[in-house]
Formats: sequence, C-alpha cells, structure tokens
Amino acid sequence: MSQKVLLNSKEVNIILHRLACQLIENHNDFSNAALIGIQPRGIYLAKRLARILTEEYKIKNLELGFLDITFYRDDFRRGDKPLQANTTKIDFLVENKKVVFIDDVLYTGRSIRAALTAIQSFGRPSEIELLTLIDRRFSRHLPIQPNYRGRQVDAINHEKVIVEWEEQGKKDSVYLKNS
Repeated sequence: MSQKVLLNSKEVNIILHRLACQLIENHNDFSNAALIGIQPRGIYLAKRLARILTEEYKIKNLELGFLDITFYRDDFRRGDKPLQANTTKIDFLVENKKVVFIDDVLYTGRSIRAALTAIQSFGRPSEIELLTLIDRRFSRHLPIQPNYRGRQVDAINHEKVIVEWEEQGKKDSVYLKNS
C-alpha cells in the first residue's frame, strides 16, 4: 500500500486561511450566516475555521454547529455492523440564514445530500453553501459541487484521501493512499 502526501502542515494552514478569507468576503460579519460541520470528520475543519475567523479575523458571534447525518444517508442500512450515531449540536436557528456546510473530503456527494435532508429538521435556511478541504472531482455520484474548496484532487476510486488533524493527535496533513 503506497501513500503520497497531498498537503503538508504548512500547506493546510495556508489553505485554511484562504478559505477563511473567502468566507469573510461572502459573509462579512456573519450576522446572518452559520457554519455547520458535518459529523464526524467535518467538525475538525469547521472548528479550525471558526477559530481562525474569531481569533485572527476578529469575527464576533460566529455561530458554529455540528450535524449528524448517520440516519439520513441512503446507505445506512446496507452495512453488516450497526452504525454509531454522532452528536448533533445546533443551538441556533437556521431559519432564513445562510448556512455553510463544512466537510473534509467531497467524494460521491451522498453525505452532502444527507446533510441537505437533515438540516430541514432545524428550519429552512435561505441559502446553503458547501466548503470542503479536498474535492475529489471525478468521483461524484450526485450533481453536487463545493462553493469553497481547498484543493481539487484527481483520485481514482480505489485510492483513498486521508485527512489528519492536530486535534486527533497527528500532524495536519492530507494523504492519498492506494489500497
């Protein structure tokens, strides 16, 4: 099994700051916007972006939530083992807000489709955008594209994109693995 580094720690940091700046360009002070990390892996990216926006760019009152999509997925009954749900934490209204879904890797688009269904339980956003660290553009099963992307990767189906974060006790990095 071979492994190739797609992004090192420094490159991840540069991309995170670029994405934060793009969010500020489109949402100004975030008074009518919210960031929602898609569980489980999107929360690391969402938390990091929220920290950059509040600490480095002084955005006040940034709303950050986490959305579990486990039982909204179209494949949740297809596995052999029972699925373990994650925690949804959205303690603000999404009604008429601009919501930015955040996930680490956009692959088939099925997670985002599930998130679109799941968010309806919390109200009707005026707009939904998608931010991903990695966009695997040739693997899409659904017509879903990110509004913000860190890097576009051309990976074939047997290759896996692995994102690692400091918060997981590892170095910030992105790898492409052949399985």
